[in-house]
Amino acid sequence: MAELAGTTPPITNPTAAQEERVISPWRDAWRSFRKNKLAMAGMFLVAFFILIAIIAPLIAPYSYDVQKMADKHLAPSAAHWFGTDEFGRDILTRIIYGARISIWVGCISVAGSVIVGSTLGVIAGYYGRFIDMIISRVFDIILAFPSILLAIAVVSVLGPSLRNALIAIALINVPIFGRLVRSKVLSVKQEEYISAAKAIGMKDSRILFQHVLPNSMAPIIVQGTLAIATAIIEAAALGFLGLGAQPPTPEWGKMLADSKDFILDAPWTVIFPGLAIMLTVLGFNLMGDGLRDALDPKMKN
Repeated sequence: MAELAGTTPPITNPTAAQEERVISPWRDAWRSFRKNKLAMAGMFLVAFFILIAIIAPLIAPYSYDVQKMADKHLAPSAAHWFGTDEFGRDILTRIIYGARISIWVGCISVAGSVIVGSTLGVIAGYYGRFIDMIISRVFDIILAFPSILLAIAVVSVLGPSLRNALIAIALINVPIFGRLVRSKVLSVKQEEYISAAKAIGMKDSRILFQHVLPNSMAPIIVQGTLAIATAIIEAAALGFLGLGAQPPTPEWGKMLADSKDFILDAPWTVIFPGLAIMLTVLGFNLMGDGLRDALDPKMKN
């Protein structure tokens, strides 16, 4: 008996072992995301510009709106790393503060688009029929216009300002999220747990916002990240046309517009704001592609 007792294998808890092997979908997505070097590079770029935007008053060497005509169009130097503009303002300082404007406009406009578009998409996909037809036709009408032209039209009606540019950018992105969520809801509402929720008498509002919408979050996150990059470009385009941020606000698109006449005489006034836009948009695009690969089961091996 002692020998048998000595050879008895240790008792294990199969449930605990299974729990250790279970990996949550979000943790699995994070592991996949970390393996993508380009996605991680994009995330670091985005984090870098967000950090700059947060601590702008602490790291900016000068005030962004103080003009010194004696320092007009100074080339990059130890005193002014990125040179100065036509009013003698430090370009590095204006780019640092401009990060606040561009990222703020991108994130807030996309957040508004996600809230409105997702709500309309959920309602259209879940209820269908007449409601779906009306909402879908509204989306089709908005998408029939080129996005930048529609944004210009909206800002022209509301008046040139950063706030109105934000509203215009949010409006043109609503159908993108609405159609994305609608298509996801059409597949999710056929699942058995939705039928079970209806069978036990759960209200539609609870089903929509506790079951349907949370299971549609993955594509929303991916599209939202990519949409921020597009929103930053659209904000810069509106600023370049004089329809976005107004002087002396240091918005990157407006900086390009103010410097377009000095490309040959002072190229640094155009190069550095353009690089800021390019790197920020590149960071969001790389991060969005990485999130798509990590969250979409079809993209996994």
